[in-house]
Amino acid sequence: MAKKPKWVVEKEQARKASAAETVWLFGHHAVRDALMNPRREKLRLILTPNAADKLADAVAEAGIEPEISDPRRFSAPLDPQSVHQGAALEVKPLDWGRLEDVAISGEGVLRLVLLDRVTDPHNVGAILRSAEVFGAQAVIGTRHHAAPETGALAKTASGALERQPYLRERNLADTITSLQEIGYLVLGLDGEAELTIEEAVTGKLEKPIALVLGAEGPGLRPKTRETVDMLVKIPFAREFGSLNVSNAAAVALYAVKG
Repeated sequence: MAKKPKWVVEKEQARKASAAETVWLFGHHAVRDALMNPRREKLRLILTPNAADKLADAVAEAGIEPEISDPRRFSAPLDPQSVHQGAALEVKPLDWGRLEDVAISGEGVLRLVLLDRVTDPHNVGAILRSAEVFGAQAVIGTRHHAAPETGALAKTASGALERQPYLRERNLADTITSLQEIGYLVLGLDGEAELTIEEAVTGKLEKPIALVLGAEGPGLRPKTRETVDMLVKIPFAREFGSLNVSNAAAVALYAVKG
């Protein structure tokens, strides 16, 4: 029998690992939103008596039997620093489907946020929240060098993770090219750019627009900079011109809201 090529074996292993992957969500807000989300595959719910009282309606809606845990010896496998409020839910990551379908779904103007090696779950959670507020179709990271779906990300997203698609694609430059092919104007945020974001979108707000943000410090990678349609900047009033990436995403989404 012929031996499978190494790349085929690695692909199969990655698929199996992904299928087996689970996430522990924690905190009243994140757990409630996941319980109320029919798209979520829920595996195990651990609550203290107090949390069980507060989440009783959501638990009933989900139809899942909680394990009641002593608050002094909370039994969920969480980081000791997690502010869990006595609520933890093991789930499967959400499957939002194909990027090409998500990118053209929804009403009104089409907007996407792409993240180039943004690995901090708190930043990604905050970006998901802004994307949901401003009506974006999705937030897109990469499979590697991007924040995975975690309890910390869900808590920062404050419920947005259950509603705002968070996709992770294999190659960001290829993803940008695919979006350009279906009509997206792709703007890369760069503090040194000549054009402001407002100048770049003048007369183009009816077009689908994707915003690409890089990690704080390194910014966009060279390949990303080469692939976007334009590099744009958020204009600053003073010499100190730098925003946290999640704040920059919120400002940029507002600037292109149409």
